[in-house]
Amino acid sequence: MDQALVLWFPAPDSYTGDDLAELQLHGGPAVIDAVTEALLILGVRPAQPGEFTRRAFENGKLDLSQAEAIADLVDAETEAQRRQALAQLDGALSRRHLAWRDILVEALALLEAAVDFPDEDLPGETALAAAPLAAAVAAEIDQALAEGGRGERVREGYRIALIGATNAGKSSLLNALAGRDAAIVTPTPGTTRDVIEVVLNIAGHRVIIADTAGLRAARGAVEAEGVRRAQALAQSADLRLLVVDAGARDGRWREAAALARPGDLCVLNKRDIARPPAGREVIEWARAHGLAPFGVSATYGAGLIEMREALAQRVVDALAGGEFPAATRERHRRDLMAARGHLSRAARALAAPAEVELAAEDVRLAARCLERIAGRVDPEDVLDRVFARFCIGK
Repeated sequence: MDQALVLWFPAPDSYTGDDLAELQLHGGPAVIDAVTEALLILGVRPAQPGEFTRRAFENGKLDLSQAEAIADLVDAETEAQRRQALAQLDGALSRRHLAWRDILVEALALLEAAVDFPDEDLPGETALAAAPLAAAVAAEIDQALAEGGRGERVREGYRIALIGATNAGKSSLLNALAGRDAAIVTPTPGTTRDVIEVVLNIAGHRVIIADTAGLRAARGAVEAEGVRRAQALAQSADLRLLVVDAGARDGRWREAAALARPGDLCVLNKRDIARPPAGREVIEWARAHGLAPFGVSATYGAGLIEMREALAQRVVDALAGGEFPAATRERHRRDLMAARGHLSRAARALAAPAEVELAAEDVRLAARCLERIAGRVDPEDVLDRVFARFCIGK
Protein backbone atom coordinates (compact mmCIF):
# COMPACT_ATOMS: atom_id res chain seq x y z
CA MET A 1 0.00 0.00 0.00
CA ASP A 2 2.86 2.42 0.72
CA GLN A 3 6.53 2.68 1.57
CA ALA A 4 6.17 3.95 5.11
CA LEU A 5 8.08 4.46 8.35
CA VAL A 6 6.67 2.43 11.24
CA LEU A 7 7.64 3.43 14.77
CA TRP A 8 6.97 1.29 17.86
CA PHE A 9 6.68 2.94 21.29
CA PRO A 10 6.43 0.36 24.08
CA ALA A 11 4.53 1.30 27.25
CA PRO A 12 4.94 3.29 29.40
CA ASP A 13 7.20 5.57 27.34
CA SER A 14 4.71 6.50 24.62
CA TYR A 15 2.59 9.65 24.49
CA THR A 16 -0.43 7.81 25.92
CA GLY A 17 1.44 5.49 28.26
CA ASP A 18 0.10 2.49 26.29
CA ASP A 19 1.86 0.38 23.64
CA LEU A 20 1.68 2.60 20.59
CA ALA A 21 2.47 2.11 16.89
CA GLU A 22 2.88 5.12 14.61
CA LEU A 23 2.58 4.82 10.84
CA GLN A 24 4.21 7.69 8.95
CA LEU A 25 2.55 7.51 5.51
CA HIS A 26 2.57 9.55 2.36
CA GLY A 27 -0.40 11.84 2.61
CA GLY A 28 -2.36 10.96 -0.51
CA PRO A 29 -6.06 10.19 0.05
CA ALA A 30 -5.75 6.80 -1.70
CA VAL A 31 -2.91 5.70 0.60
CA ILE A 32 -4.72 6.83 3.72
CA ASP A 33 -7.98 5.16 2.66
CA ALA A 34 -6.22 1.85 1.85
CA VAL A 35 -4.30 1.71 5.13
CA THR A 36 -7.37 2.73 7.13
CA GLU A 37 -9.44 -0.01 5.50
CA ALA A 38 -6.74 -2.60 6.24
CA LEU A 39 -6.58 -1.53 9.89
CA LEU A 40 -10.36 -1.73 10.23
CA ILE A 41 -10.30 -5.28 8.83
CA LEU A 42 -7.75 -6.17 11.53
CA GLY A 43 -10.21 -5.00 14.19
CA VAL A 44 -8.78 -1.56 14.90
CA ARG A 45 -11.35 1.21 15.43
CA PRO A 46 -11.09 4.99 14.85
CA ALA A 47 -10.18 7.04 17.92
CA GLN A 48 -12.78 9.22 19.58
CA PRO A 49 -12.13 13.00 19.82
CA GLY A 50 -9.32 13.54 22.29
CA GLU A 51 -8.96 9.83 23.06
CA PHE A 52 -5.17 9.71 22.78
CA THR A 53 -4.76 12.66 25.12
CA ARG A 54 -7.40 11.28 27.47
CA ARG A 55 -5.46 8.00 27.69
CA ALA A 56 -2.33 10.03 28.47
CA PHE A 57 -4.24 11.77 31.27
CA GLU A 58 -5.67 8.54 32.67
CA ASN A 59 -2.21 6.92 32.58
CA GLY A 60 -0.67 9.80 34.53
CA LYS A 61 1.35 11.26 31.65
CA LEU A 62 -0.46 14.61 31.89
CA ASP A 63 -2.77 16.33 34.34
CA LEU A 64 -6.08 17.74 33.12
CA SER A 65 -4.90 21.32 32.63
CA GLN A 66 -1.93 20.04 30.62
CA ALA A 67 -4.30 17.95 28.50
CA GLU A 68 -6.37 21.07 27.83
CA ALA A 69 -3.15 22.81 26.79
CA ILE A 70 -2.69 20.22 24.03
CA ALA A 71 -6.03 21.25 22.53
CA ASP A 72 -5.12 24.93 22.90
CA LEU A 73 -1.77 24.37 21.21
CA VAL A 74 -3.43 22.61 18.26
CA ASP A 75 -5.93 25.48 17.91
CA ALA A 76 -3.42 28.32 18.48
CA GLU A 77 -3.66 30.98 15.78
CA THR A 78 -1.46 33.69 17.32
CA GLU A 79 1.89 33.93 19.05
CA ALA A 80 0.25 34.80 22.38
CA GLN A 81 -2.00 31.74 22.21
CA ARG A 82 0.98 29.54 21.39
CA ARG A 83 3.04 30.88 24.29
CA GLN A 84 0.19 30.51 26.77
CA ALA A 85 -0.66 26.97 25.67
CA LEU A 86 2.99 25.89 25.75
CA ALA A 87 3.50 27.30 29.25
CA GLN A 88 0.35 25.51 30.44
CA LEU A 89 1.56 22.28 28.84
CA ASP A 90 4.83 22.74 30.73
CA GLY A 91 2.81 22.74 33.97
CA ALA A 92 2.72 26.45 34.83
CA LEU A 93 -1.01 26.37 35.64
CA SER A 94 -0.81 23.17 37.69
CA ARG A 95 2.20 24.36 39.68
CA ARG A 96 0.44 27.54 40.70
CA HIS A 97 -2.78 25.87 41.84
CA LEU A 98 -1.12 22.91 43.52
CA ALA A 99 1.21 25.25 45.42
CA TRP A 100 -1.88 26.94 46.86
CA ARG A 101 -3.36 23.53 47.58
CA ASP A 102 -0.22 22.49 49.53
CA ILE A 103 -0.53 25.58 51.73
CA LEU A 104 -4.16 24.72 52.44
CA VAL A 105 -3.20 21.14 53.29
CA GLU A 106 -0.75 22.54 55.85
CA ALA A 107 -3.52 24.71 57.32
CA LEU A 108 -5.87 21.71 57.30
CA ALA A 109 -3.36 19.60 59.24
CA LEU A 110 -3.28 22.23 61.97
CA LEU A 111 -7.06 22.45 62.11
CA GLU A 112 -7.52 18.68 62.21
CA ALA A 113 -5.04 18.48 65.06
CA ALA A 114 -7.29 20.81 67.02
CA VAL A 115 -10.34 18.69 66.18
CA ASP A 116 -8.65 15.37 67.00
CA PHE A 117 -7.07 16.53 70.26
CA PRO A 118 -9.64 18.80 71.89
CA ASP A 119 -8.23 18.17 75.39
CA GLU A 120 -4.80 19.57 74.58
CA ASP A 121 -5.87 23.23 74.70
CA LEU A 122 -4.98 23.59 71.00
CA PRO A 123 -8.04 25.10 69.27
CA GLY A 124 -7.19 28.75 69.87
CA GLU A 125 -3.52 28.36 69.04
CA THR A 126 -4.30 26.27 65.97
CA ALA A 127 -6.72 28.85 64.61
CA LEU A 128 -4.05 31.51 65.01
CA ALA A 129 -1.55 29.37 63.08
CA ALA A 130 -3.92 28.19 60.33
CA ALA A 131 -5.71 31.46 59.66
CA PRO A 132 -2.74 33.30 58.04
CA LEU A 133 -2.09 30.34 55.72
CA ALA A 134 -5.69 30.26 54.48
CA ALA A 135 -5.77 34.06 54.25
CA ALA A 136 -2.60 34.09 52.12
CA VAL A 137 -4.14 31.69 49.60
CA ALA A 138 -7.39 33.68 49.60
CA ALA A 139 -5.44 36.84 48.77
CA GLU A 140 -3.64 35.07 45.90
CA ILE A 141 -6.95 33.84 44.49
CA ASP A 142 -8.43 37.35 44.81
CA GLN A 143 -5.56 38.73 42.79
CA ALA A 144 -5.95 35.99 40.18
CA LEU A 145 -9.69 36.63 39.81
CA ALA A 146 -9.06 40.38 39.59
CA GLU A 147 -7.08 39.78 36.39
CA GLY A 148 -10.47 39.66 34.74
CA GLY A 149 -10.15 36.54 32.65
CA ARG A 150 -6.92 37.55 30.88
CA GLY A 151 -6.07 33.94 30.08
CA GLU A 152 -9.53 33.26 28.66
CA ARG A 153 -9.33 36.35 26.44
CA VAL A 154 -5.96 35.22 25.09
CA ARG A 155 -7.53 31.86 24.16
CA GLU A 156 -10.86 33.10 22.85
CA GLY A 157 -9.99 36.57 21.57
CA TYR A 158 -10.07 40.20 22.69
CA ARG A 159 -13.41 41.73 21.61
CA ILE A 160 -13.71 45.18 20.06
CA ALA A 161 -17.11 46.65 19.13
CA LEU A 162 -17.62 49.38 16.53
CA ILE A 163 -20.53 51.55 17.69
CA GLY A 164 -22.05 54.71 16.30
CA ALA A 165 -24.97 56.27 14.49
CA THR A 166 -26.13 55.04 11.09
CA ASN A 167 -23.87 56.04 8.19
CA ALA A 168 -20.98 56.98 10.47
CA GLY A 169 -18.75 54.66 8.45
CA LYS A 170 -18.44 51.71 10.83
CA SER A 171 -18.61 49.12 8.05
CA SER A 172 -16.05 51.04 5.97
CA LEU A 173 -13.75 51.15 9.00
CA LEU A 174 -14.19 47.41 9.57
CA ASN A 175 -13.27 46.72 5.94
CA ALA A 176 -10.22 48.99 6.20
CA LEU A 177 -8.99 47.20 9.34
CA ALA A 178 -9.67 43.76 7.84
CA GLY A 179 -8.07 44.63 4.50
CA ARG A 180 -11.05 43.15 2.63
CA ASP A 181 -14.76 43.70 2.02
CA ALA A 182 -16.10 41.95 5.10
CA ALA A 183 -19.19 44.16 5.43
CA ILE A 184 -21.57 45.63 2.85
CA VAL A 185 -21.19 49.41 2.47
CA THR A 186 -23.96 51.53 0.92
CA PRO A 187 -25.15 55.13 1.33
CA THR A 188 -28.47 53.81 2.67
CA PRO A 189 -28.78 54.28 6.46
CA GLY A 190 -29.35 51.05 8.38
CA THR A 191 -27.61 48.74 5.88
CA THR A 192 -25.95 46.76 8.69
CA ARG A 193 -28.67 44.91 10.61
CA ASP A 194 -26.73 42.14 12.34
CA VAL A 195 -23.34 41.82 14.03
CA ILE A 196 -20.50 41.16 11.56
CA GLU A 197 -17.29 39.83 13.10
CA VAL A 198 -13.76 39.77 11.70
CA VAL A 199 -10.85 37.99 13.40
CA LEU A 200 -7.50 39.79 13.24
CA ASN A 201 -4.02 39.19 14.60
CA ILE A 202 -3.01 42.37 16.41
CA ALA A 203 0.34 42.51 18.22
CA GLY A 204 0.41 38.70 18.31
CA HIS A 205 -3.04 38.42 19.92
CA ARG A 206 -6.34 37.15 18.57
CA VAL A 207 -8.72 40.10 18.26
CA ILE A 208 -12.38 39.94 17.20
CA ILE A 209 -13.68 43.22 15.77
CA ALA A 210 -17.46 43.45 15.39
CA ASP A 211 -19.43 45.85 13.21
CA THR A 212 -22.85 46.61 14.66
CA ALA A 213 -26.10 48.19 13.53
CA GLY A 214 -26.24 51.97 13.68
CA LEU A 215 -27.96 53.26 16.80
CA ARG A 216 -31.13 55.20 16.14
CA ALA A 217 -34.88 54.87 16.65
CA ALA A 218 -35.46 51.53 14.93
CA ARG A 219 -37.63 51.30 11.83
CA GLY A 220 -39.12 47.85 11.93
CA ALA A 221 -38.61 44.68 13.95
CA VAL A 222 -35.45 43.58 12.11
CA GLU A 223 -33.63 46.84 12.72
CA ALA A 224 -34.85 46.91 16.33
CA GLU A 225 -33.26 43.51 16.92
CA GLY A 226 -30.04 44.75 15.28
CA VAL A 227 -29.96 47.77 17.60
CA ARG A 228 -30.57 45.53 20.62
CA ARG A 229 -27.67 43.27 19.63
CA ALA A 230 -25.43 46.29 19.06
CA GLN A 231 -26.17 47.59 22.54
CA ALA A 232 -25.59 44.17 24.12
CA LEU A 233 -22.28 43.73 22.30
CA ALA A 234 -21.13 47.20 23.33
CA GLN A 235 -21.78 46.30 26.96
CA SER A 236 -19.83 43.02 26.82
CA ALA A 237 -16.91 44.08 24.59
CA ASP A 238 -13.43 44.62 26.00
CA LEU A 239 -13.04 47.84 24.02
CA ARG A 240 -15.40 50.09 22.05
CA LEU A 241 -14.62 52.27 19.04
CA LEU A 242 -17.12 55.11 18.92
CA VAL A 243 -17.28 55.96 15.21
CA VAL A 244 -18.57 59.46 14.42
CA ASP A 245 -19.17 61.11 11.06
CA ALA A 246 -16.82 64.08 11.40
CA GLY A 247 -18.94 66.19 9.07
CA ALA A 248 -22.34 65.47 10.63
CA ARG A 249 -23.96 68.27 12.61
CA ASP A 250 -27.13 66.54 13.81
CA GLY A 251 -25.76 65.24 17.14
CA ARG A 252 -26.96 61.68 16.46
CA TRP A 253 -23.60 60.37 17.69
CA ARG A 254 -24.59 61.09 21.29
CA GLU A 255 -26.88 58.05 21.52
CA ALA A 256 -23.98 55.69 20.85
CA ALA A 257 -21.66 57.83 22.98
CA ALA A 258 -23.71 56.85 26.03
CA LEU A 259 -22.35 53.30 25.61
CA ALA A 260 -18.68 54.37 25.57
CA ARG A 261 -16.41 54.09 28.60
CA PRO A 262 -13.17 55.78 29.68
CA GLY A 263 -10.26 54.21 27.82
CA ASP A 264 -12.26 53.61 24.62
CA LEU A 265 -11.36 55.22 21.29
CA CYS A 266 -13.36 57.93 19.53
CA VAL A 267 -12.88 57.69 15.76
CA LEU A 268 -13.86 60.76 13.71
CA ASN A 269 -14.38 59.21 10.31
CA LYS A 270 -14.73 60.83 6.87
CA ARG A 271 -12.18 63.51 7.66
CA ASP A 272 -11.40 63.65 3.92
CA ILE A 273 -14.78 65.34 3.28
CA ALA A 274 -15.33 67.13 6.60
CA ARG A 275 -14.38 70.77 6.68
CA PRO A 276 -12.73 72.36 9.75
CA PRO A 277 -13.73 72.96 12.45
CA ALA A 278 -15.93 69.89 11.99
CA GLY A 279 -15.73 67.42 14.87
CA ARG A 280 -14.45 69.90 17.45
CA GLU A 281 -17.44 69.29 19.73
CA VAL A 282 -16.92 65.52 19.54
CA ILE A 283 -13.19 65.84 20.30
CA GLU A 284 -13.87 68.00 23.35
CA TRP A 285 -16.51 65.55 24.58
CA ALA A 286 -14.21 62.56 24.04
CA ARG A 287 -11.31 64.08 25.97
CA ALA A 288 -13.59 65.13 28.80
CA HIS A 289 -14.89 61.55 29.11
CA GLY A 290 -11.53 59.74 28.87
CA LEU A 291 -11.74 58.64 25.21
CA ALA A 292 -8.75 59.05 22.90
CA PRO A 293 -9.85 60.86 19.68
CA PHE A 294 -8.52 59.93 16.24
CA GLY A 295 -9.33 61.50 12.91
CA VAL A 296 -9.38 59.00 10.03
CA SER A 297 -10.62 58.39 6.53
CA ALA A 298 -11.67 54.77 6.24
CA THR A 299 -12.03 55.23 2.49
CA TYR A 300 -8.55 56.60 1.81
CA GLY A 301 -6.65 55.22 4.83
CA ALA A 302 -5.65 58.53 6.38
CA GLY A 303 -4.99 58.27 10.13
CA LEU A 304 -5.41 54.49 10.21
CA ILE A 305 -1.77 53.80 11.13
CA GLU A 306 -2.01 55.89 14.31
CA MET A 307 -5.35 54.31 15.21
CA ARG A 308 -3.99 50.79 14.65
CA GLU A 309 -1.04 51.57 16.92
CA ALA A 310 -3.44 52.72 19.63
CA LEU A 311 -5.49 49.54 19.22
CA ALA A 312 -2.37 47.40 19.49
CA GLN A 313 -1.34 49.17 22.69
CA ARG A 314 -4.79 48.65 24.23
CA VAL A 315 -4.66 44.93 23.39
CA VAL A 316 -1.14 44.48 24.76
CA ASP A 317 -1.97 46.37 27.97
CA ALA A 318 -5.04 44.18 28.52
CA LEU A 319 -3.60 40.77 27.66
CA ALA A 320 0.14 40.88 28.30
CA GLY A 321 1.26 40.14 31.85
CA GLY A 322 4.41 39.16 33.67
CA GLU A 323 2.85 36.21 35.49
CA PHE A 324 1.10 33.23 33.93
CA PRO A 325 -2.68 33.64 34.37
CA ALA A 326 -4.35 31.52 37.01
CA ALA A 327 -7.21 30.62 34.67
CA THR A 328 -7.30 30.05 30.93
CA ARG A 329 -10.80 28.55 30.77
CA GLU A 330 -14.15 29.21 32.40
CA ARG A 331 -13.81 25.84 34.19
CA HIS A 332 -10.69 27.06 35.97
CA ARG A 333 -12.30 30.36 36.96
CA ARG A 334 -15.39 28.63 38.37
CA ASP A 335 -13.25 26.38 40.57
CA LEU A 336 -11.19 29.34 41.77
CA MET A 337 -14.37 31.21 42.71
CA ALA A 338 -15.67 28.13 44.53
CA ALA A 339 -12.39 27.80 46.44
CA ARG A 340 -12.54 31.48 47.38
CA GLY A 341 -16.07 31.04 48.71
CA HIS A 342 -15.00 28.15 50.94
CA LEU A 343 -12.06 30.17 52.27
CA SER A 344 -14.39 33.06 53.13
CA ARG A 345 -16.55 30.71 55.18
CA ALA A 346 -13.46 29.20 56.79
CA ALA A 347 -12.26 32.67 57.83
CA ARG A 348 -15.59 33.38 59.51
CA ALA A 349 -15.49 30.03 61.30
CA LEU A 350 -11.91 30.58 62.48
CA ALA A 351 -13.02 33.76 64.20
CA ALA A 352 -14.95 31.54 66.63
CA PRO A 353 -12.73 28.83 68.24
CA ALA A 354 -15.79 26.64 68.78
CA GLU A 355 -16.23 26.30 65.00
CA VAL A 356 -12.78 24.95 64.16
CA GLU A 357 -14.31 21.77 62.73
CA LEU A 358 -16.45 23.79 60.29
CA ALA A 359 -13.38 25.77 59.26
CA ALA A 360 -11.46 22.56 58.62
CA GLU A 361 -14.20 21.27 56.32
CA ASP A 362 -14.23 24.46 54.25
CA VAL A 363 -10.44 24.46 53.94
CA ARG A 364 -10.65 20.84 52.77
CA LEU A 365 -13.28 21.75 50.15
CA ALA A 366 -11.19 24.70 48.97
CA ALA A 367 -8.21 22.40 48.49
CA ARG A 368 -10.37 20.00 46.49
CA CYS A 369 -11.46 22.84 44.18
CA LEU A 370 -7.80 23.54 43.40
CA GLU A 371 -7.11 19.84 42.86
CA ARG A 372 -10.07 19.66 40.48
CA ILE A 373 -8.41 22.13 38.10
CA ALA A 374 -5.55 19.66 37.66
CA GLY A 375 -8.08 16.82 37.26
CA ARG A 376 -7.21 14.89 40.40
CA VAL A 377 -10.81 14.54 41.55
CA ASP A 378 -12.84 15.12 38.38
CA PRO A 379 -15.95 12.97 37.89
CA GLU A 380 -16.34 11.11 34.61
CA ASP A 381 -18.88 13.52 33.12
CA VAL A 382 -16.48 16.45 33.52
CA LEU A 383 -13.79 14.51 31.66
CA ASP A 384 -16.27 13.69 28.90
CA ARG A 385 -17.00 17.40 28.39
CA VAL A 386 -13.32 18.37 28.39
CA PHE A 387 -12.15 15.80 25.83
CA ALA A 388 -15.22 16.07 23.59
CA ARG A 389 -13.82 19.40 22.35
CA PHE A 390 -10.61 17.82 21.02
CA CYS A 391 -10.02 17.08 17.37
CA ILE A 392 -10.26 13.50 16.12
CA GLY A 393 -7.06 11.49 16.58
CA LYS A 394 -5.57 13.77 19.24
